[in-house]
Amino acid sequence: MEKQANGMMAVIAALISNILVAISKFVGYALSGSAAMLNESIHSVVDCSNQIFLLIGDKRATRGQSELHQFGEGRAKYFFSTIVAMMLFFGGGALGVMEAFEKLLHPAHEVGNTWLVIGILLFGLVVEGSSLWIAIKEIRTLNVEKQPIYRFLKESRHSEILIIFTEDFCAVIGLILAMGGTILTMVTGNAFFDAFSGLLIGILLMIAAIFLAREFYSLLIGESVTKRDLVLIKEAFDRPDVDRLLDIKTVHLGPAEILVAAKIDITAKQEEIGYQIINEIEAKIRSFMPDKKMYIYIETDEYDPHYMEKRRKLVRSQD
Repeated sequence: MEKQANGMMAVIAALISNILVAISKFVGYALSGSAAMLNESIHSVVDCSNQIFLLIGDKRATRGQSELHQFGEGRAKYFFSTIVAMMLFFGGGALGVMEAFEKLLHPAHEVGNTWLVIGILLFGLVVEGSSLWIAIKEIRTLNVEKQPIYRFLKESRHSEILIIFTEDFCAVIGLILAMGGTILTMVTGNAFFDAFSGLLIGILLMIAAIFLAREFYSLLIGESVTKRDLVLIKEAFDRPDVDRLLDIKTVHLGPAEILVAAKIDITAKQEEIGYQIINEIEAKIRSFMPDKKMYIYIETDEYDPHYMEKRRKLVRSQD
């Protein structure tokens, strides 16, 4: 089930690249005292922790069904992704902003070995850029509707690829900002530019974390299937022995796990074989979506023209 493209290849690639980059950045900070380099070092350590959390979430999500979790633990990915977003905000962004403010308030700090810092930042750009390219290739594989990247990220139910792309994109932008601050500090002799670039990097990470937290909140409480998937599911009900699709509800239990609940009105002549019709509809839905694990529950009922109005009143009465 989505073995080839479920976003985990990008997670592993990002973990390896972040370990290499974190080591090089800490060496650079130790030899230079650069605020931007320290901010980038913290960022890389947080990213390493994030990838480990994503791998843990992926492992938990594959536990399958149990008496306590009868639909499996697919949403574990969303829970651990939310932890990652919080770590990115507090561990990467907020901590970096505080450190940068400290440097801005005491601008007398010196930045040494600037050419070494620039070399390490260039190395980081190559490694992080490669990781970002892998994430983009994963997105292209998953983005069957060929949506713009931002729209795909907003609508995707794949939390891993959403995090990895956002982290890698911010890492590349952060490295460019750090390099700009280092070069300006080297040219002018004013460490303000180094500290200011560190501040911008911290703010960038906080904005990214807020974006991720909003997306994962929606996934945690339960998002329906995409419009494309809903069209495929509804197509299975388009048959002569089904008078009307009375109601349908869907929710993602994980990136590749979907719950479908539907109510249909079967033609009077076919009521005796309603179970057979339902089985055929379920089989067709699964054939349309072979890369998803489907939980399908369909019941028959008679068409009531006032059904939707009654349901809305019931919902309002329960509020």
